[in-house]
Amino acid sequence: MKKTICSLVATVLTAALVVSCSLPPDYPVTRRELNQARVYQRYIIEESPEELLYGLNTRGEVIVEGTRNIPGQDFPVYIKLMATSEGIHINEYDR
Repeated sequence: MKKTICSLVATVLTAALVVSCSLPPDYPVTRRELNQARVYQRYIIEESPEELLYGLNTRGEVIVEGTRNIPGQDFPVYIKLMATSEGIHINEYDR
């Protein structure tokens, strides 16, 4: 009985770990798609577009430090870009 419960718990934990990992997208993200997401117009980001594309195409997501592009104001944020089948999703979080 104990052995069955332990193996069940191990299976559930393994499945949760596999599901929570970042996966590369089915189709590579292109520079055009990155430009259509208007990331560089909304935020000031030091990383180049090539670095963002490399991260999106290998891991499926990228988290970078940036600043909201609002003249006269400084709002530091973390920007999370995720490559999905529908396109690039952008989330921002305060630093």
